[in-house]
Order: sequence, then structure tokens, then C-alpha cells
Amino acid sequence: MVELDSLSTLAVLLVQVLLSVSVLLGLTSAVVIGPTRLRTLWREKRSRLREALPYLALLVSVLVVNKFIRDVVPEVSWLIGLNVTSYIYSLEGATVADIQSVTMPGLTAYFSFVYVVGYVFLLIFPFLAYLALQDLRPLKRTALAYALNYSIGLLLYALFISYGPRNLIPDLVDPLLYSTYPQTQILTSKVNTNTNVFPSLHTSLSVTAAALAWQTREEYPIWLAVATLFAVSITLATMYLGIHWATDVVVGVALGLACVELATWYVDRE
Repeated sequence: MVELDSLSTLAVLLVQVLLSVSVLLGLTSAVVIGPTRLRTLWREKRSRLREALPYLALLVSVLVVNKFIRDVVPEVSWLIGLNVTSYIYSLEGATVADIQSVTMPGLTAYFSFVYVVGYVFLLIFPFLAYLALQDLRPLKRTALAYALNYSIGLLLYALFISYGPRNLIPDLVDPLLYSTYPQTQILTSKVNTNTNVFPSLHTSLSVTAAALAWQTREEYPIWLAVATLFAVSITLATMYLGIHWATDVVVGVALGLACVELATWYVDRE
């Protein structure tokens, strides 16, 4: 009965997230991409998808592999990994607790929304926007940069064990996302574990999306503003909600920028 209740709650959450993301995608597509590009995309979608297919297939393959070995990574990490939790805590102390000193209900609701819904929207929209461009290099860079983020992130999760601030210092840091919206723990537990916080992939992928938006600022100036707002908000949310250390965020920013540079170099060279 408990398992059925959990599955029911998960299904409701997924529907809510998908509906919210769909609304954001629809509104942003109308404003950012525009009807002319959308009509052209609809006519040429097959040829454009064929051109970008190798990069999209690579990303899908990485995601599939990630899904199957994600549950094994913590076990491997305990065998070969280095527990860096104490090092991180000695480096930054109660920085996350200081950030939570400005906790407010409205701020908690906003950061929870961008962490769960805004993050999914930020990662998905570039595929629509860049598929609508005649030059498909931004789309290829996006797929490759995401694939690099997930691959390198998974490797780092295997090499390093790190508990988040809410787990190490629960007397100082409140798990705001889960204490305010406890049902979200059912959803996040499907993709996260307590020891997989170094680096923050929420941060690295959000920074990746914002950096790619900077590259297409002439085509989509409004998207640059939107992507930057969401990326900054998501990055702050990871600490405000007590999920990640500031160190996780700094390394996540570096990882995201590095993946964009690598993807840009490879696609442009090709």
C-alpha cells in the first residue's frame, strides 16, 4: 500500500512538472523563437533532425547508460572513491547555513520551483530554439555539452564521496525543499543519492545552457536574459535549499564552462 501511494504521488508530481514545463516551453517559444521560425522548423524538421542526429543519439546514449549505472555508482564510489565531505566542510564551514539565514516563504517557493521545474525547462528549451535555426551548430554544441556534463559528472561521482550540507550538519542547515514540499523527495530520489553532490550537475548544466545562450545572443537576445536568470536562480537554489555546498557550485560552474568550450571546439572544427 505504501509503495502504491508513493507511485501515485510520483505520477501526480510528474504530471504537474510536465504541465508546468509545457506551459513555459509554449510561452517562451512564441516570444523567443517566433512564429516565422516555428513555421520554417515545422516544414524542415526532418532534414534538420537528420543533420543533428549523431549528436542527439550520443546524448540519448549517455542518458541511457547513466540511467542504468546510476544506482551502481555509489557502491563503486565506496570501493574506490575518496570521501571529501570533511574537506569541503573545513574549507567553507557553514556558508550554506549563512545563505539560509535569509529564508522566507516566498523565496523558498521560488527556489523550489526553479530547482524542479525551471531546471527541466532550461535544459529542454535550447533544443527547440536551436533546431529552429538554419545553422545547427548551436544544437550540436548543446547535445555534446550536455553529454560531456553527464559523463564527467558520473565519473566524478564515482571518484568522490560527498554528503550534502543537509546531511552533514542538519542542526545548522534545513533541507528546505523536502521540509516544505516533502513529496518532492520521491521525485528527486529517482535521480539523486545523498553521496552524489560533488559537483552540482544542476549548476553545471544550468551554466552550460546560459553559456550556450550567450553564443546565440544575436539570434535570441531574450533567451539570453531568460537563461541567465534561470541559471543564476538554480545555482543559488542548490545552496539555499541545503542540497549543495558552495564548493559543489564552484566546481559545477567550472565543469559547465569547460564542457561548452570542448563542445564548441569540436563542433566548429568539424
